[in-house]
Amino acid sequence: MAPKKGILERLDAGEVVLGDGGFVFALEKRGYVKAGPWTPEAAAEYPEAVRQLHREFLRAGSNVMQTFTFYASDDKLENRGNTQRFTGEQINEAACDLARGVADEGDALVAGGVSQTPSYLSCKSEEDVKAIFKKQIDVFVRKNVDFLIAEYFEHVEEAEWAVQVLKTSGKPVAATMCIGPEGDLNGVSPGECAVKLVKAGANIVGVNCHFDPETCVKTVKLMKEGVEKAGLKAHYMSQPLGFHTPDCNRQGFIDLPEFPFALEPRILTRWDMQKYAREAYNAGIRYIGGCCGFEPYHIRAVSEELEAERGFLPAGSEKHGKWGTGLELHTKPWVRARARREYWEKLQPASGRPFCPSMSKPDSWGVTKGHADLMQQKEATSKEQLKVLFDKATQNA
Repeated sequence: MAPKKGILERLDAGEVVLGDGGFVFALEKRGYVKAGPWTPEAAAEYPEAVRQLHREFLRAGSNVMQTFTFYASDDKLENRGNTQRFTGEQINEAACDLARGVADEGDALVAGGVSQTPSYLSCKSEEDVKAIFKKQIDVFVRKNVDFLIAEYFEHVEEAEWAVQVLKTSGKPVAATMCIGPEGDLNGVSPGECAVKLVKAGANIVGVNCHFDPETCVKTVKLMKEGVEKAGLKAHYMSQPLGFHTPDCNRQGFIDLPEFPFALEPRILTRWDMQKYAREAYNAGIRYIGGCCGFEPYHIRAVSEELEAERGFLPAGSEKHGKWGTGLELHTKPWVRARARREYWEKLQPASGRPFCPSMSKPDSWGVTKGHADLMQQKEATSKEQLKVLFDKATQNA
């Protein structure tokens, strides 16, 4: 077999690269991840669950199998009393093996990922934080992943540190921040964030998580404008939420009162995803994927929207008629009448919940790095600490 084209080779040629979706949310719903810590022990603890989700995204059209290593640093695994049954190294090794095994079943690449750390929020030194990233990438280099991703950063300073460490591997580096058009939590604009990341060594820049596709595409456009204005070059990527978030502020969906257990009414439909795919492509984004809330059928929708650009449909489309044409086989005539693009493009889905509000009031506590409330600890959160938080939440309601 001919060697697979690398990530930069594909993007330099103008190809569309499809990412995967939100593993922590998908596996939490399936019973393999605990909400709260959101850590990826399942890669070592329940490998078949992780492997199957990789396979579903591959079948849906994903070109990248991102290792399930979100929040897999040791300082996160032991944070606030979380029971650490596996080390970060064990989780990262298992995740690499799972991703590689599935990637080799198709024309997919493996991306090793690191994310923001509790140590940074607790104001640890640059040296301490970089040491955490170095420990993680040592595994990725040993396992020979195809490229690296620094994702889910709320502060561009920490993202820069991550990119600088990842760049020492000699592998291509992508960097995505979980920010919207207002910029990072210190007010650094998306354009300035992107410039900083490119100067730090990132080949691909963009956003992931915290906001919906519409907001993320808008943010990447601002990043692209900043990079071009600075006379720099980069590729661009977008991996948004699978939820509508028009009412979010700078912090994103974490501030929504529905986070994380009542977000289902906000889920995007497959038709919303086709719109996202087209808007991202038209904005010059060529690495298009998803984050929390993205299921394989969402990636399949992106694949189908970009069929002409990619030149093929994914395997999963054999069980899906484009724009609902499979409904032509339905027994009920009024359902057969829905077997057309016009119907689904114009539909305004109902929530089915009487008196359901269209939007929510975000919590907006306004705390970020250095604030006492964000100082992390190994010990479990005490009842006294929780009471303070409960009282504050009541006052802010």
